[in-house]
Amino acid sequence: MSLTLEQLKGSFKENGYICSESTALTVYLAIELKKPLLIEGLPGVGKTEMGKVLARILQTELIRLQCYEGLDEAKALYEWNYQKQLLRIQLNRNLEKEQIREEDLFSREYLLERPLLKAIQADERVVLLIDEVDKCDPEFEAFLFEALSDYQVSVPELGTITAKNIPVVVLTSNSDRELSDGLKRRCLYLFLDFPTLEEETLIIQSKVPKINAMLARDIAIIAANMRSQPNIRKKPSVAESIDWAESLVSLHKSTLDSDLVAATLNLVLKNRNDQKLFHDSFKPEDLDKILRKGRFNGGLKNCP
Repeated sequence: MSLTLEQLKGSFKENGYICSESTALTVYLAIELKKPLLIEGLPGVGKTEMGKVLARILQTELIRLQCYEGLDEAKALYEWNYQKQLLRIQLNRNLEKEQIREEDLFSREYLLERPLLKAIQADERVVLLIDEVDKCDPEFEAFLFEALSDYQVSVPELGTITAKNIPVVVLTSNSDRELSDGLKRRCLYLFLDFPTLEEETLIIQSKVPKINAMLARDIAIIAANMRSQPNIRKKPSVAESIDWAESLVSLHKSTLDSDLVAATLNLVLKNRNDQKLFHDSFKPEDLDKILRKGRFNGGLKNCP
């Protein structure tokens, strides 16, 4: 599926993924140039969601490889179906006329494709999401660099397998460790930060259609203030803002106030120390003042 830049921007909006012009342009170029897209940023800013949204926009399959410490080539590429191989040996044990050759047991029939090989072997262009690549070991990162350079992999028993269609590759990183220059050079780079107040308001409205504009902005205001506190360890993600919005709509709330924030704080701050820190930093009168100011600056009427 081919898209123009304007069509990609429109598709992002239709799917409720609000992003800047620069972000849309970088994603478009990654698709057009068939280069991997490396997205860095704090947890919860929409890095993984980018891969999911692209799969919906391109109307193709999303193949996800979750990285972790100890991940190796075999777990990412393929493994042999040993149970099926043993069963074949058992079935042919007593047959005198038919002998099993080693190459028969190591044919594609017995190959279990893992995410990387599955993406390379797909009959159509898929989206390959390599999530949290900074959690894998440097050795696996070096393997990724080689695989994404030529879009081919080697299976000793079968030889070199080259991609039928170069996938749209999205790599995400929380910057827990610095990635190699080699991998970065291979990719187009994108840094995602938490959305602006206006962007998050639009995201909440697109994901929670029943919410009114004032409540959506109130949630964005409080979430932004939570994230601005340097000592809060687990800053609320956009997904948690959306969950908070859905919860408040189900409670038939139309605005936030300090009492309602206190009653539902556990929906967005999921660490006891963070909750205490927030209560210490923002007194009830401070929260109400912040909400009034945020509504006024947003041009919302009928503010208390």
